[in-house]
Formats: sequence, C-alpha cells, structure tokens
Amino acid sequence: MPTGKVLMPIGDATEVMDTLYALFRIAEDGYEVVVAGPESRPYHGVLHEIPPSEVVPWDITRELPAYHVRATVAFRDVDPTGYAGLFLSGGRAPEYLRYDQDLLRITRHFFEAKKPIGMVCHGVEIAAAAGCLAGRRAATVAKCALDITQCGGEYVNAATVIDHNLISCRTWHDYSSLFKPFMALLNRAAAGG
Repeated sequence: MPTGKVLMPIGDATEVMDTLYALFRIAEDGYEVVVAGPESRPYHGVLHEIPPSEVVPWDITRELPAYHVRATVAFRDVDPTGYAGLFLSGGRAPEYLRYDQDLLRITRHFFEAKKPIGMVCHGVEIAAAAGCLAGRRAATVAKCALDITQCGGEYVNAATVIDHNLISCRTWHDYSSLFKPFMALLNRAAAGG
C-alpha cells in the first residue's frame, strides 16, 4: 500500500459529497488525507442538489445543511513539500478560500512541482485564483467555466479531463470516471514513477 499524505482544503460551505467521498476513497489506498482550512476547526458542510420535483423549479442548485468536516491544520501551517497530492473539492467554500494567500501559495506548489491534483466543481476557483490554469484543460460545473477561460485555460464539458498532473471533473456525479485515473497517477507518483 502506498503511504503519504494528500492535502484537502475546505471551509464553511464545502460540499459534502465532493469532500467526503474523495476523503474516504483516497484513504482506501493507504494515504493520510489531511484536511486543512483557514483555521484548525470543524467546518459546516452543505449538500447541493437540483430538486427532482418542485412546484417552482430551481435553475441552480439548492443548498442545504449537511455534515460537519474537521480541518486539522490551518493553511498558514501547511508545508506542501510533505504532501504527495492535492484534492480541491467544491461547494461554495472556494468562493472565499481563493482569497487566502497561504492556500494560493500551497496550490502553486502542487502545480509547479507537477504533483497529482484532483479537482471537482468549484474547486477550480482556487486553482484559477492561484494563476495555475493558463494553458491547461479542465472540467468543472458549467457555471464555473469562466474561471478556467478567463485565466487562459480551456474549459471542457466532459465527465473527466486528464491534463498531465491535473485530473478534473464537473461534479461528484462524475467521480466514477475521475478516481480511477487520479488514484493511478497518485500511486505512480508515490512509487517514484
């Protein structure tokens, strides 16, 4: 079993399916998933869905309270050189996390070092704010396509997009096609390949 650490940044309004599925799946392969936040504390998770039958339909996702997720380290205390990979989950959290200069420093490290990066939904907002998407191809939820294109990247409306060390998908609904290549990349990198 590979060993090593994978960093997962979160904040209030982290989407729980985006976050918890990834946390447990990565841990299945023997990695320690370190959840980081602006501070070391529990964060409020949310559930996003488009209701299947409403009298008045929703054009966008509806947000409901969900599980809490604990961050065990603050961004300012993270040394990214000790991590094998990064996973950027979604929800509304990235909308304000993208202003955290420590998180942007951390994110740039993973892109510059060409370490494995998984990214889903609004997680793209962190990579975009860090200036890491120029010349890159990535998937995200359609309403975040501008976060890729305004930075000189290419938005791809596909279940999963593999661009070297960056593997991205639109939403957690695409995880069945994201995690096989992401875990293969992470395992190869951990084995020195």
